[in-house]
Amino acid sequence: MADVGRWRSPLIRRAERDEGEEPDYRFTLANERTFLAWIRTSLALVAGAVAVLHLVPLDWRPELKTVVGLALTGLAVVITVYAPLRWRRVQRSMRLGEPLPLSALPVVVTVGIAAVCAAVLVGHYWR
Repeated sequence: MADVGRWRSPLIRRAERDEGEEPDYRFTLANERTFLAWIRTSLALVAGAVAVLHLVPLDWRPELKTVVGLALTGLAVVITVYAPLRWRRVQRSMRLGEPLPLSALPVVVTVGIAAVCAAVLVGHYWR
């Protein structure tokens, strides 16, 4: 039988070497689902950026379309970079039996989406 473990990413191999005990599979899988939900959110933001910048005929000022598109893309980049780091921190905390770390990502995403919503309202009325 092939050694499947050697094909795992360095992040996973390192997590497996950490001290502590293997967490319940359900918690590990819940952590992975949360990670995948963040990645889906990131992809949705990129799709929204493409729609605003290239697909939807909006009667907005061009600079406002660019700001909204870049803001959505920036949020997607932040989520994509932070999500695996968050997954790793949570996995390590579960292995060590420590409290789960707090995350600033929900606050950052909420503020970013609120700013984009405000820009969309401005774009609708400021032509």
